[in-house]
Amino acid sequence: MKISSGFRSVAVAVVAAAGISFAGSAHADSGTISFSVYKAAFFVGGSGGEGTLTFHGRHYPISVGGISGGLAFGASKTYFRGAVRHIRRARDVTGVYGAAGGGGAVGKGAQVIVMTNDKGAQLELSGKQVGLQVNADLSGIAITVK
Repeated sequence: MKISSGFRSVAVAVVAAAGISFAGSAHADSGTISFSVYKAAFFVGGSGGEGTLTFHGRHYPISVGGISGGLAFGASKTYFRGAVRHIRRARDVTGVYGAAGGGGAVGKGAQVIVMTNDKGAQLELSGKQVGLQVNADLSGIAITVK
């Protein structure tokens, strides 16, 4: 049985790409993140805050900002804390994260959210919210490692 050299080259390229992809994800690591976000909305909302990424024993300051649109009104402050997974270096956390959801809080409330950026960094966050906030919206946040 004779296999064409073109087919063999494609097969080798596919196997090599799969190996590189698998090796890359095998070296990914995780860290912890905590930040507070102030949010205000009347149909269109904005949010901003800051916090800390802890990765390999080092602490990196981060800034957080975002927008939301949909049925949303009120103002709140949320303290988020959680894990960052699938990162190779601290800068992998930098990026835009999107989420669709709904919820509300009067006084105190809790939130849980999982988001991923374009680099594959995954945030698994839980948060405590204070304020008056009602939402059923699409939202996104941008995180920057300073």
